[in-house]
Amino acid sequence: MPESKIPTTGTRTQLAASIETFLKDHPTLHLGGEEDFHEERRHHLEVFGIHNIPKDKQHSIGEVEFTALRGPHGTIPVRVLYPKSGEDKRQKGEAGALIYFHGGGYTVGSVDEFENGLRMVAEESGCQVYAIDYRLAPEFRFPTQLDEYSAIIDWLQSTGGKARGVHPDRVAGGGDSAGGNMTAAISLRRQDERKKPLAAQILLYPEARLPFDTAAASENNSGYYLECNGIFSFADHYLPRGTAPGHRYVSPGMQELGGLEGGPWSSVYTSGFDPLRDVGVEFARKLDGAGNRVVWRHYEGLTHGWLQMTAWSEEAGEAVRDVVGDLRGVLYG
Repeated sequence: MPESKIPTTGTRTQLAASIETFLKDHPTLHLGGEEDFHEERRHHLEVFGIHNIPKDKQHSIGEVEFTALRGPHGTIPVRVLYPKSGEDKRQKGEAGALIYFHGGGYTVGSVDEFENGLRMVAEESGCQVYAIDYRLAPEFRFPTQLDEYSAIIDWLQSTGGKARGVHPDRVAGGGDSAGGNMTAAISLRRQDERKKPLAAQILLYPEARLPFDTAAASENNSGYYLECNGIFSFADHYLPRGTAPGHRYVSPGMQELGGLEGGPWSSVYTSGFDPLRDVGVEFARKLDGAGNRVVWRHYEGLTHGWLQMTAWSEEAGEAVRDVVGDLRGVLYG
């Protein structure tokens, strides 16, 4: 196979002024800080919950549906974002859809905190977004979340999608951080199980593996929202005893090239001031080296979590618009 043109590590320049201001205005907002994760759950909802974002900072959306699916571990709440821009495709049964598993170290977060950015993704791409309130760790551990992800895919590729005008071949999966990890993992698992694959995987600053040996983990260890050392406690929440951290569906980024062949179209986004930067770059390089179709985009002046920061940062909004373009391109050509 030809040598990948994607580098082995990412770079950073100067933190975007809007992000720097946001972090200064929210000095106690951390992901993986020293406080109890229950406190992080509360604080994140206070800052990022769409009900707490000023109306003039909320992105428009055609329609929001609150529904649920009976999954293998109980009811799975699903929030569907229907864009006005995709209504014609919805009526014709040709709509594209993005299933979205949010980040938060498997432990923190809810769809309320991601809806604003996902509204932009939906309305500007013309694709429906299915945002999932999956079961969080440590109350629920691997592979519970992957079981739920696969059930949602099956539902959207069949009866659930048909009822909402979704074409079964236009169902993509996506996620940020831990959600990116689970998206990459479910792509591998469905491939191994010979189930209908996702049309694409959209990976925002993914935790492809634990970043214990990277330059980014040292450069961005603390002070840029995601606390690097907290990543390890989140992994401990997620993994049951006896499950190796190098498991194929836990650390997709640790797999050899041969184990990554034949995957879906992949779009990987990394940030300069993110402790997960280099494991994301490494994973994009591996996917490319394994012969998959890969788009890699790097933002030297952004940090972790920019999907949630569009109400405060135009630079974050510009990055989300790159996601929009890639998603629209792969699902609608």
